[in-house]
Amino acid sequence: MRVSGMHLLVVVVFAFLVSWASLSSAQDHLSFIQCLKLYSDPLFPISTNIYNPEDASYSSVLGASIRNLRFNESSTPKPRLIITATHESHVQAAILCGKNHVLEMRTRSGGHDYEGSSYVSYVPFFILDLLNFRSIDVNIKEETAWVQAGATLGELYYAIANKSKVHGFPAGMCPTVGVGGQFSGGGFGNMMRKYGLSIDNIIDAKIVDVQGRILGRQYMGEDLFWAITGGSAASFGVVLAYKIKLVPVPQNVTVFHVAKTGENNITESVHRWLEIADGFDRDVYLHMMLNVANRGEEKKKKTMRAKYSGFFLGDSERLISLMNETFPELGLQKQDCQEVSWIESVVYWGNFPINNGTSTQVLLNRTPSQLYHSKMKSDYLQRSIPKEGLKLIFKKMVELEDPYMFFFPYGGKMSEISPDAKPFPHRAGNIANILYRTDWTEHGFEADEYYSGLTRKLYDFMTPFVSKFPRQAYFNFKDFDLGVNHHGHNSYLQGKVYGGKYFKENFDKLVEIKSRVDPENYFKNEQSIPVRPFPEEGKLQKGVSVI
Repeated sequence: MRVSGMHLLVVVVFAFLVSWASLSSAQDHLSFIQCLKLYSDPLFPISTNIYNPEDASYSSVLGASIRNLRFNESSTPKPRLIITATHESHVQAAILCGKNHVLEMRTRSGGHDYEGSSYVSYVPFFILDLLNFRSIDVNIKEETAWVQAGATLGELYYAIANKSKVHGFPAGMCPTVGVGGQFSGGGFGNMMRKYGLSIDNIIDAKIVDVQGRILGRQYMGEDLFWAITGGSAASFGVVLAYKIKLVPVPQNVTVFHVAKTGENNITESVHRWLEIADGFDRDVYLHMMLNVANRGEEKKKKTMRAKYSGFFLGDSERLISLMNETFPELGLQKQDCQEVSWIESVVYWGNFPINNGTSTQVLLNRTPSQLYHSKMKSDYLQRSIPKEGLKLIFKKMVELEDPYMFFFPYGGKMSEISPDAKPFPHRAGNIANILYRTDWTEHGFEADEYYSGLTRKLYDFMTPFVSKFPRQAYFNFKDFDLGVNHHGHNSYLQGKVYGGKYFKENFDKLVEIKSRVDPENYFKNEQSIPVRPFPEEGKLQKGVSVI
């Protein structure tokens, strides 16, 4: 086969360009690492905290905090490197060098990111992993604690209980969730009806801003402090730690699970729950899960199941009295209840058995017992669902089979806090927050499309029953179906699509703060807070100026 001179020239030029690009990329990589070394404190060398794809431990470090297997496939984009910071200067260096080298940064704490945005990007990026930022300093005399962003909720609860049996903190029920991620978007748990969200009990914070400065509340200003307590903290900088206000808990609390199966058996109890969930005594937290269960020995007949999980800041006798008065359809009995310490209740809600002497040290385990591929979506319920509507929902769920729904009750303290007190706006007027979820074990694109599609079908079916104009969502239940941001010319308008659902009227205040503290939009991801729009993009609401 003869090769023409022109063809040979093209081949040579192409090979040269590929070689030059590879060399340039390698040089950029080395330059980035040198920058990290230059800007970090030499007394705390950053070299041992940098993991390249060629390193033997790279894959294990990357996968250590991935909680949704959808984002741990071979096809999932991987970071250019991972920085497991152990010193504040490592965080400062990561920000400054990331900006200088135009390399996108994703910040990760616990890894419970429903869309993987803390460790996946489709442009060149690196991960700043805060798993080593996990110190907790509890001050019982002041009833406060400083907790670093990489600590898990389990570690925080354990540290509090080691200092006091009558103090706790209102945050999530899954002990492996990272503090940084939870506080970024709100943070609810089984004490929110009594004490509000995690963000309602944060009194200070330390953040590294886009200029590499470490700022406390006094120097960052109240606007930025407001934004990072519920308004997507990763859009504004890297939060190193939060100072929280501890809350009182009794020596013993009561926990229970009650399950009911069969459409005929559960319609009355589910309907009653929807009617009164936000009106329970605020010491009561009772969430409801609906899923499809097998019926009969042949395990082929499908039926509905409602599982009620309760937490009460008091003894079982008073709880049963309250339930008999307000929710007799539940049929709660003494044998259903367990009176335990607050920290034992945390173990119980973490799905660990407490009757066989399970140690509270299980809360220090940062890895969930099981991992799945999962797709989640969320809604807000503002009106009860009629019984006929429930029957239609049950029929749809049996048809789809795999998706399930959690209903998390609001009311109590949640209804007393102004919707603009924090970026999280979903306060009075909400009966419950709904989480839709489907889990699966199969790998691959086809399985992802199929099972994610089931979640979407159930979500679509629920449209007539949930909030409207906008159809609202909870930011910590991140959902890219609501829209993503490409951070181009239409960044503000793209952000308004999902931002309006997550933050409602608070979105434009977040945009204004973002534009002031990170005007070049370095801290960004698919659903971050954008900067102000260009004039032709349209005007901000409430008279906010456009530049």
